[in-house]
Amino acid sequence: MLIPHDTRIALDTVVDLMNTAAQGDRADTLADLDALGVFVREHRISDVGDLDAGDLRAVREVRDRFAAVFSAPDARIAAPLINQLVAAAGTTPQLTDHDGYDWHVHYFAPGASVADHLAADCGMALAFIVVSGERERLRRCEAPDCGRAFVDLSRNRSRRYCDSRTCGNRLHVAAYRARRKEAGG
Repeated sequence: MLIPHDTRIALDTVVDLMNTAAQGDRADTLADLDALGVFVREHRISDVGDLDAGDLRAVREVRDRFAAVFSAPDARIAAPLINQLVAAAGTTPQLTDHDGYDWHVHYFAPGASVADHLAADCGMALAFIVVSGERERLRRCEAPDCGRAFVDLSRNRSRRYCDSRTCGNRLHVAAYRARRKEAGG
């Protein structure tokens, strides 16, 4: 599956945003304006002005709406959720080649809030996945104590864990130990 660089960056951003949410014993890492500022800088989100409490609330709401897209059982459920996100953001597609990136499309309107920026660009990246017939690539980690979001970009769509070195390896070791215990006892 060939994904343009701007779409891949937006997919990484939506996954990282979703994974800031509290889950199980993990606290919400988008807890305050400083955390939002760090997120914006780390993800090189362009054209963002001063952030305020309204931005933090709005970004958390967008995060929840992205989670609903990932939880949707199929494209027929995911598509209207994506359409609502993108429409509410007031998309204005523009070609740009900033910050050393080749030509790509920004979907957010000039001067858009950070939440609208995320909803537009990340929403369009999710739309690309649905249009490509690849909605099932939007997944949650199957480790019982994890549930982090990820986009399965494996060739055969077989990825089950957010990180094979942590969640996947931990579960494989636990299964191995259980088999050894059963065989020995």
